[in-house]
Amino acid sequence: MRLIVLFDLPTSSKKHRREATKFRNYILSLGFMMLQYSIYVRVCKGQDIVDKYLNKVMQNLPSSGNVRVLQITEKQYGRMEILVGKETKEEQKITKSQLVLF
Repeated sequence: MRLIVLFDLPTSSKKHRREATKFRNYILSLGFMMLQYSIYVRVCKGQDIVDKYLNKVMQNLPSSGNVRVLQITEKQYGRMEILVGKETKEEQKITKSQLVLF
């Protein structure tokens, strides 16, 4: 399973920038990797782990902006097409055989 966190946070004030940075750093500390700017993804072994990380994200939400979470299967994630650009270094490091270890 993959858990995807998508967010659009305001950065118009110093307080908002601080909150956005704090949220982003927190997501990274949970083991999410940046797929695109403001889109982060994490591999999860099953529904219990998805729920665990969803709860952690929910407990550390910024005071304003939009945060969304999407849960998809590994098969659905694998069908994603890159239309412009290349896989990130982090994506290239994770192979299907490594996912079995999670």
